[in-house]
Amino acid sequence: MLNIFKSTPKSKGVMMAKDEINAFMGMGTSYQGKLEFKGTVRIDGDFEGEIESDGTLIVGNEATVKGNVRVGQMVLSGKFDGILKAQVKVVLYKQANFLGKITTPALMIEEGAVVRGEINMEEDSVEPQQE
Repeated sequence: MLNIFKSTPKSKGVMMAKDEINAFMGMGTSYQGKLEFKGTVRIDGDFEGEIESDGTLIVGNEATVKGNVRVGQMVLSGKFDGILKAQVKVVLYKQANFLGKITTPALMIEEGAVVRGEINMEEDSVEPQQE
């Protein structure tokens, strides 16, 4: 497993803003494998494989992501083909082209987005507390 997008440690007490992008995979790049990250990562190239994070994955207009993805949130403007599980929310903008299966408690689909597949709206998988 190659963690080229792993967030860097805090340097000399400087904390990163929560919404700051921790890593970026630009247009014209391609990667196959497993990606694990904290915070926010933006992909504008081609990615095939597995992605795991409690953070936010942003897939840009020109990007293509294929594989199994488990994230806190996903914002899709490009192409996705695979299985997506989001703990918090999925946002599909009008340029999005989704093929596969989405499982998430909250979903926003902008008019114009293409969705082919299965959508499961499930609450967070946290076990209820017993009294």
